[in-house]
Amino acid sequence: MTVFVGTDTAKTRRTLQVGDKAYAYYSIPAAQAAGLGDFSKLPASLKVVLENMLRFEDGGFTVSVDDIKAFAEWATKGGKNPREIAYRPARVLMQDFTGVPAVVDLAAMRDGIMGLGGDPQKINPLNPVDLVIDHSVMIDEFGTPRAFQLNVDREYERNIERYQFLKWGQNAFDNFRVVPPGTGICHQVNLEYLAQTVWTDKDLAGEVVAYPDTLVGTDSHTTMVNGMAVLGWGVGGIEAEAAMLGQPVSMLIPEVVGFKLTGKMVEGTTATDLVLKVVAMLRKKGVVNKFVEFYGEGLDHLPLADRATIGNMAPEYGATCGFFPVDGETLRYLRQTGRDEERIALVEAYAKENGMWRGPDYEPVYTDTLHLDMGEIVPAISGPKRPQDYTPLGDAATAFYQTVSEYRGVDKSNGAQEMQDEGGGVIAAPLDPRRTVSVEGEDYTIRDGSVVIAAITSCTNTSNPYVMIGAGLVARKARALGLTRKPWVKTSLAPGSQVVSEYLEAAGLQEDLDAIGFNLAGYGCTTCIGNSGPLGDPAISKAIADNDIVATAVLSGNRNFEGRISPDVRANYLASPPLVVAYAIAGDLNVDLAHEPIGVSKDGHKVFLKDIWPTNEEIATLVQKTVTREAFQTKYADVFKGDANWQAVETTDSETYDWPPTSTYIQNPPYFQGMSKEPGVISDISGARILALLGDMVTTDHISPAGSFKPTTPAGKYLIERQIQPRDFNSYGSRRGNHEVMMRGTFANIRIRNEMLDGVEGGYTKGPDGKETSIFDASMAYQAEGVPLVVIGGVEYGAGSSRDWAAKGTALLGVKAVIAESFERIHRSNLVGMGVIPFEFTHGDNRKTLGLKGDEVISISGLAGDLKPLSVVPCTILYADGQERTIEVKCRIDTAVEIEYVENGGVLQYVLRHLAAS
Repeated sequence: MTVFVGTDTAKTRRTLQVGDKAYAYYSIPAAQAAGLGDFSKLPASLKVVLENMLRFEDGGFTVSVDDIKAFAEWATKGGKNPREIAYRPARVLMQDFTGVPAVVDLAAMRDGIMGLGGDPQKINPLNPVDLVIDHSVMIDEFGTPRAFQLNVDREYERNIERYQFLKWGQNAFDNFRVVPPGTGICHQVNLEYLAQTVWTDKDLAGEVVAYPDTLVGTDSHTTMVNGMAVLGWGVGGIEAEAAMLGQPVSMLIPEVVGFKLTGKMVEGTTATDLVLKVVAMLRKKGVVNKFVEFYGEGLDHLPLADRATIGNMAPEYGATCGFFPVDGETLRYLRQTGRDEERIALVEAYAKENGMWRGPDYEPVYTDTLHLDMGEIVPAISGPKRPQDYTPLGDAATAFYQTVSEYRGVDKSNGAQEMQDEGGGVIAAPLDPRRTVSVEGEDYTIRDGSVVIAAITSCTNTSNPYVMIGAGLVARKARALGLTRKPWVKTSLAPGSQVVSEYLEAAGLQEDLDAIGFNLAGYGCTTCIGNSGPLGDPAISKAIADNDIVATAVLSGNRNFEGRISPDVRANYLASPPLVVAYAIAGDLNVDLAHEPIGVSKDGHKVFLKDIWPTNEEIATLVQKTVTREAFQTKYADVFKGDANWQAVETTDSETYDWPPTSTYIQNPPYFQGMSKEPGVISDISGARILALLGDMVTTDHISPAGSFKPTTPAGKYLIERQIQPRDFNSYGSRRGNHEVMMRGTFANIRIRNEMLDGVEGGYTKGPDGKETSIFDASMAYQAEGVPLVVIGGVEYGAGSSRDWAAKGTALLGVKAVIAESFERIHRSNLVGMGVIPFEFTHGDNRKTLGLKGDEVISISGLAGDLKPLSVVPCTILYADGQERTIEVKCRIDTAVEIEYVENGGVLQYVLRHLAAS
């Protein structure tokens, strides 16, 4: 790999001597001395972007001197200067759910470029790409010593077609590496091994150049690595593919919100409690499309693992990223995780030389600021369906009662009444006894609030040894008192990397976790991505369904959107790993863990949470003793080799992929088939019908679910027609390489509500005949008649995961436009990247003020001809009664290059045409 920088000595190019090695680099102080502006007060996160401009301006790319000067103007204009820039990250990170369709697209592009008379070898990543297989393992087996091996065996059985395809990609493409299954979660592997904070490579003249480590990833939680000062964020697969192929990321110079942390965490609180509070604060503040940078003396008391936890949940607080500048803690973590000493010395020297070091006097200009004293943090959870629904632990039981009451339509005007639960504790109010049912064949009952899933899972927390050791100590203390999980709770432990197992074993804590039911189930995202598997007893699922029980899940993850975790669970709560263990023991959200007994000890005494909660000193002592540099070096020594299962995967060796016609996992997508050499033009939208009328906070999980699906769904019917049995359906996420499955799964979340239908959940709408039908069938009927489609949404449309299939599926269903009150950053970009135009309502209009019912005809003009970015254009609504109304909508094609993307039918078509012509 050769980094794309120029060979001449530019005004800003300097040499940095570190020990006996010399590195070329691009100097921000030199740019200032050359009269390009005063950059001294820029936040470190923005200096990383500025360095990118300096480096590529020198290389003769699409960066101008005015782009560089705009950063100095940003500081003088109060942290605002939304100039469009072309940013080029150093590398790309993928996971398999989003990575498989990206590799499918690259394989299809090789076919496509041959169809245009081009060279298939032009379709190769120009930047390094790492794909970590972490989303495929499912929790089929749990709570036994054999759980890990059985889940691994089942994973390979289900996914062998996908793994053969990825192995083909690893051989066929340059600069593309695959980290095999069972290694860990991509963000933790990135944090612990792949990321370097300062990257090095050779330029065209063979000189070693040092520059900030930057990346984009096909998973929204790529932001986790910002905890170690690596600037990265999530993009859709299509945008990542463009970046791989040398296309810059078109973006506006972002605003940067400074988040000042002071004080330090108090006894009994965790990084999870802190990040849940941060999420709530920043969601309230509003930071969509903005960088958030953390600063203040509180960082002196915040380990890098805690910083990574905060960086990880940037998608949940809506920011592009949550960045922590380089400081002494960064160096300590690099050393602990096995990076070599030369790299660590370079990171320190480079950060100090280029003004990216956080010292005691670090106080840059920010667009806006807010402040949190970490001493005020209390134990908390978030739920039941949004990460920002922050709830102090002492209020959790009452809040759950309110949730159930709202769901049931119960009048709470007389206040909560108290009653004793089975353990002698007090719950917030009596629940409907009809919701308390015996499980056949067992001697227990479940009710509203029963915790049926307790999962230590996800990149957010299983990367943090403080909370993982904390969970092990809770299990140890509970075990000593004779406590264990309730029999209706499905428990699982899925660490983010093998290093976690290493230190849990070294501390003797895995045995304690096993005793409570938290046996190792796999290394991957598991429950957090919806791979929770069936509940422990089919009778539990039946009881929940038959009695409409509001069952709950508690997980140490980052996402708790409706329908994501399990089809059996309506209320999902995010919590720290130690609290996940505690809730598995309590077994019920109605138990007030802050004040009531969690259970009864073997000698008959009531046990409270404080009795099994470890001290900060206990945790720190074990972390220091067991989390060692040697453990990281050992576990990552052969990271790309994989186990015997991976080594046994056979694949073909060919320049283009031989698409298996009978595969239900991998199919050649239609995007590039029959493509012309010339792009089209953007046309007005005339006579469009509404496919879906949706409310606020419709997430990409609603639009393109990742979890399981039933035989009665369009996707299920498709597979059954191809002799695939329901046991082998796997999940939507695992079948993202097959557009036929994913089209049928678009808008098919079991909890999505199309307001065109009354009281109906799931992927349904009205077809051309006005009758209720599936979204997919309605789309096919409209497309057969040549009728364009639009989707109407509320605020924060497309929140959540960076999954490109939420946009791909929308496009393949024939949707030409999405009109919403506001968009989340990644999904808006993905829609544009697929040629679907996003529009925002203006002047306070929305679906409710306009009285939309879904039977209207929509026409949008002002698009044909010389369309400018962010234009306001007329939209005419023809109502069913013949009335007509014209409103104005804002076209959210934000930049000039995005107009070209839409003209080409999408960003990949744009890239393909340019590569074929070059």
